[in-house]
Amino acid sequence: MRTQKRFTPALLERFEKLGRGKGVYGNYVPWHRVSRSDPSSIGTSHCPVWLGRHMELLSTLERITFYFSTMATGVIDIRDQFPLSTQPSAHELCAYKDGYCATELFAGTIEIADELEIAHPLVRGDGRTAHWVMTTDLLVTIKTPTAKQLLAIAVKPKGAIVDPRTKEKLSLERAYWMKRGVEWILITPELYEELVVDTLMNTSAWALDEKCDDNQLQFVAANHRKLSGKSLTSALNILVQEFQDIDVAQRALWQTVWSGLMPMDLRRGWRPHLLLSLLEPSVFFALNPVESRRSAWAS
Repeated sequence: MRTQKRFTPALLERFEKLGRGKGVYGNYVPWHRVSRSDPSSIGTSHCPVWLGRHMELLSTLERITFYFSTMATGVIDIRDQFPLSTQPSAHELCAYKDGYCATELFAGTIEIADELEIAHPLVRGDGRTAHWVMTTDLLVTIKTPTAKQLLAIAVKPKGAIVDPRTKEKLSLERAYWMKRGVEWILITPELYEELVVDTLMNTSAWALDEKCDDNQLQFVAANHRKLSGKSLTSALNILVQEFQDIDVAQRALWQTVWSGLMPMDLRRGWRPHLLLSLLEPSVFFALNPVESRRSAWAS
């Protein structure tokens, strides 16, 4: 059972000393963590493994959005529970240290809150008051043919942005990323279909497991017409004949689907007797609010 700790200025200082919110790829450490030493989250926490690192997701909605994010074209890194600097700071892409990074400093949340005439969130404890360190739920790094780009994603439950204070804090988070030239989107359950989520939840174990080699994925993609119209059971039997292993067949199939190499209708559900059907790539990608950059934010 998790301890009922409180956020205090001293705890935020401890997070900073521990290097929370620093690093990239497998070395990244989230600002908020699913651990007994951290204050508990309101939602159900999840720790799926992706690219060798345990993600620290504080709600089922974050888990769903994380799944959509792993499917985005060109994604190479996802930094969960990413802290926003309260003070002026370098661009968040500078952490990769593998290319040119401008020396420009961008405004922190304290300065932006003043500009927007919004009260900056505070935390109190031990007779002290400090500025709360805001976080973005998922900071996705996407590799393009010419450079790396960031996509900042906030996740909120249905109806959450009706609350005026919640909207103020989202405005602050959005402005933070806009000043850095980073696209920011707000994901809520209204932006995706439950049948799609049902399929992702029940196939993620194979889709995010040890990556199949490119030859295996290309075999599935090349035989997509042979698999289309078959039940999942029949399709897997065809792949087992090639791979001689049901686990490899499952991983190859779902990794091909999640990558978009085999644009299958994810609204089919996950049950074995249901048929696999293909979609036009544009329709397949439109099922993913992260890929299509849909946002619940209304300016």
